[in-house]
Amino acid sequence: MDSSKFATFFGNVPTFEIPGRTFPVDIMFSKNTCEDYVEAAVKQALQVHLTPNDGDILIFMPGQEDIEVTCAVLDERLTEIDNAPSLSILPIYSQLPSDLQAKIFQKSPEGLRKCVVATNIAETSLTVDGIIYVIDSGYCKLKVYNPRIGMDALQIYPISQANANQRSGRAGRTGPGQAFRLYTQRQYKDELLPLTVPEIQRTNLANTVLLLKSLGVVDLLQFHFMDPPPQDNILNSLYQLWILGALDHTGALTPLGRQMAEFPLDPPQCQMLIVSCQMECSAEVLIIVSMLSVPSIFYRPKGREEEADGVREKFQVPESDHLTYLHVYLQWKQNNYSSNWCNEHFIHVKAMRKVREVRQQLKDILVQQKLIVKSCGNDWDIVRKCICSAYFYQAARLKGIGEYVNLRTGMPCHLHPTSALYGMGTTPDYVVYHELVMTAKEYMQCATAVDGYWLAELGPMFFSVKETGRSGREKKKQAAEHLKEMETQMQLAQEQMEEQKLRVAQREEQLANKQEIITPGATPRRTPARIGL
Repeated sequence: MDSSKFATFFGNVPTFEIPGRTFPVDIMFSKNTCEDYVEAAVKQALQVHLTPNDGDILIFMPGQEDIEVTCAVLDERLTEIDNAPSLSILPIYSQLPSDLQAKIFQKSPEGLRKCVVATNIAETSLTVDGIIYVIDSGYCKLKVYNPRIGMDALQIYPISQANANQRSGRAGRTGPGQAFRLYTQRQYKDELLPLTVPEIQRTNLANTVLLLKSLGVVDLLQFHFMDPPPQDNILNSLYQLWILGALDHTGALTPLGRQMAEFPLDPPQCQMLIVSCQMECSAEVLIIVSMLSVPSIFYRPKGREEEADGVREKFQVPESDHLTYLHVYLQWKQNNYSSNWCNEHFIHVKAMRKVREVRQQLKDILVQQKLIVKSCGNDWDIVRKCICSAYFYQAARLKGIGEYVNLRTGMPCHLHPTSALYGMGTTPDYVVYHELVMTAKEYMQCATAVDGYWLAELGPMFFSVKETGRSGREKKKQAAEHLKEMETQMQLAQEQMEEQKLRVAQREEQLANKQEIITPGATPRRTPARIGL
């Protein structure tokens, strides 16, 4: 962490540094630029492994696919080398089941070298004992939000210099070590940023904006951030909150917005919960929202992918991924929240327990807000309509087979192969989705089929139904009325601001007249005029 930056932001306060226990680390840069980091990492690991020195190896890779490939290639190369000493190859990434994750901390038997292949989770979050060699690919995966199209791109980027130093420091935890960097010294100096781009500058800020509005911040663009996010991001978030009805036409918080700020969720999910109480399906929506707040619950173990997909298909509700999640939770509840049941069905039991905790917390907030938790029974169409009410601005229309276009931005979106709607046979005309993530293609995460009429009813600012025999005059009239309403609201807000300014000025004048001059020798009144409780 850049402590000097924090110190200056809080008014040049002193900093206190606690030295960490580190041993010297010998850093080796690559002689020339490396074309394929997986290949280079495997070569380097084998070189280290075939030397007689002791010590475990830690390889940093950007993501899960690279880790799996690296492990497979390493294993393959080792079998090709005659009488090579055995090597225990252990992957670690967040989607790995927890029992396999725990393997990396177990002490390996005497004479067996451990090679851990990890994402940047092993950079700061956890320390593995006995690591002497670090191999750094120089890349990591970052989620970068594009406000124009409202899409998160999960892409591979070069790490920063701070990351690189943190990674090489991992070799000097238990004794002197060596760090092999798969990039040249010139690349390190010229091409890597000194620090990683702060997360606030590359994420969707709707939640932060709602929080600041609820704290009474009027002008967000003038707000004093430590790292100011791009203006586009803030404006886009304000627009999104206005669409959801959390802000009025003047940008002030509405009663719905005030209620949404009480929930520790993304604004669309808050709105979905509040609306579900009116639609009387809050028990179901509560589960769906909780399921969306944890990372993926399904896992596909290597070598048993088809079996895992087969089990997953049994849970799928053909119209919706959101309802598939609801179905999984209800089945788990019927089986008394059993962990064996989860393991049999390729579901992360840890994620499911987290879902149960989140659900309980959200339920407590609902009760505290005097909102009624009620189930709609088996009529799940109401739940779909409720989902549509929160995500109508992320609606897409069918274009080809499994390909959609966003109704607002014209952005192409694809159904993910794991989606319940993907293999349905008939693809629905309209869907709404939880988020767009760019990996190999622009994939919609968690989509639900909706009715075109719902979109027109719930998002009248974007969509209307074209009906034969009706002229466009009514529509124009409506638009004119809407504009007039916005203008009157703005006028009112301006008048209120003027009044506020006048009041402040008057108060200051009165205070200026009241100040008394204390003459030397006269004891000022020590007891306060009123007790300031």
